[in-house]
Amino acid sequence: MPTGAAAATAASAAAGPLDNNAGAGKAVCLVPAKPGGGMDLTCKLAQAASASQQMQISYLPGGVGAIAWTTIISQRKAEANTLVAYSGGSLLNLAEGKFGKSEASNVRWVAAIGTDYGMIAVGEDSPYKNLRELMDAIKNKPSQISIGAGGTVGSQDWLKMAQIGKQVGIDSKSMRLVAFEGGGESFTALLADHVQAVSGDASEASLHARDGKIRVLAVLSDARLPGPLSNVPTAREQGFDVTWPIIRGVYMGPQVSDSDYQRWVDHFRQAMTTPAFEEQRKAHGLFPFAMTGKELTDYINKAVSNYRQQAKEFGMVR
Repeated sequence: MPTGAAAATAASAAAGPLDNNAGAGKAVCLVPAKPGGGMDLTCKLAQAASASQQMQISYLPGGVGAIAWTTIISQRKAEANTLVAYSGGSLLNLAEGKFGKSEASNVRWVAAIGTDYGMIAVGEDSPYKNLRELMDAIKNKPSQISIGAGGTVGSQDWLKMAQIGKQVGIDSKSMRLVAFEGGGESFTALLADHVQAVSGDASEASLHARDGKIRVLAVLSDARLPGPLSNVPTAREQGFDVTWPIIRGVYMGPQVSDSDYQRWVDHFRQAMTTPAFEEQRKAHGLFPFAMTGKELTDYINKAVSNYRQQAKEFGMVR
């Protein structure tokens, strides 16, 4: 089986090369956050699946995805070769009204290329050895424990902690959340001892767990995850009935032509069937989840509705 760049090329070739002259300009994947987080990983995986297209990665942080979203639906709505990374967190922000009055139908959903899961981590020298110890500490002295999160109050990283905290009687408003523009910044702050814990994603945590610089206390999945976090217990194993899957993928502007949209849908649908893509997805710390086109759009609409219900429980819908 090919590895590294060879695997990326094989994945793209197996999918059938995209025509570099189709649409305007070279392919670009916009990361709606700063480098180093899950959105960055998503674009890198999309890039690996599109090696023949020589896809470029560009960063457009701001508003935890809102700047990129607004740019695509207003200024770059018909760009045939511009993709934007999204995650379950993007759908939650959409559900909560953080993208203004936007609806899921304002963009064209191309592909979901993998799934991630929420996790809670502390530094390697932290006194907290499991999730129960951390949550008890937050309950007893909430002002002394800063929690790094991608996004402000109401973000998915905040909502994960709110749901866990609710099960031990913690008022979500008492938690000391420190908002960052993406998971990369959260882990940087944890490694520098600026925060005592991070609510983030397993794919991001896997990168740091390999170095032994952090301790992941729990993964928010139905079962333990393969790979670098295989020894980490789920939240459910520790008495917290919370799971948080995070699909990752790409969308396009609302006025992209049907033919250009379908070209990308077909490309990802084919790419995701190859062993080379599977290898790349695994290398980027993601887990199997493949969906495209109309099936994905229907899934997104349902997911946004479900997120809206969850957020309403904590008064987070604008």
